[in-house]
Amino acid sequence: MDFWEHLEELRGCLLKALAAVAVCAVAAFFCKDWLFAIVMAPSHPDFVTYRLFARLTGVASNFHVDLFNPELAQQFLVHMRVALWMGLLVVSPYLLYLLFHFVAPGLYAHERRHVLRAVGSGYVMFLMGVALNYFLIFPLTFRFLGTYQVSAEVPNQIALTSYIGMLLILCFLMGVVFELPVLCWLLAKIGLLKPDFMRKYRKHAIVVILIIAAVITPTGDAVTLSLVALPIYALYEISILVVKKTFAS
Repeated sequence: MDFWEHLEELRGCLLKALAAVAVCAVAAFFCKDWLFAIVMAPSHPDFVTYRLFARLTGVASNFHVDLFNPELAQQFLVHMRVALWMGLLVVSPYLLYLLFHFVAPGLYAHERRHVLRAVGSGYVMFLMGVALNYFLIFPLTFRFLGTYQVSAEVPNQIALTSYIGMLLILCFLMGVVFELPVLCWLLAKIGLLKPDFMRKYRKHAIVVILIIAAVITPTGDAVTLSLVALPIYALYEISILVVKKTFAS
């Protein structure tokens, strides 16, 4: 195809992607009770993470945090925002398929295999990052910060926008951070990264990881910083093994 035919093909892919996102977002919007049962679950003391920690520690999970809405239209806007993100998450496999369908004709057979592995692995790792945040990082952060008080005279009332914003931002950032092994695999494939290099600069990597965790942590507290930094460091060690295996093969 010539340039204009490629442009027309890209236009068709973008229209299909927008239509798919719109359909899923609208469907999520009308499933409000189901949608916000998932989103608001970490704010309840009977959330699965809190119950698990209660069993492990023997300390009952009993806390209460008030969420409030300070603006007239904010709940409707939050509803639209959450529905859009949920629509993107649900339709993301189809979006990846459209992207691969667009670039595949210009790739050799071995390049297609590598792209499929990278896209498939990247998608799984992104979902793992989102899941880790939803079930561990965000609940523990919310419980600690939501119940922390400098004085009993100052009760905590968390704005709905603050709760939703922190949840969505951490989900997205942790999903992106979990792409580290895939990125290291790609760099190893093209010969730009070696396991010896990663081992040699491990201490430097720890400092960088702490800086990255501090940057992507919305609250800046030590608890959230540690909860974000530890999985990133674990991913770094996993990446060393991935790069080593790539060179061995």
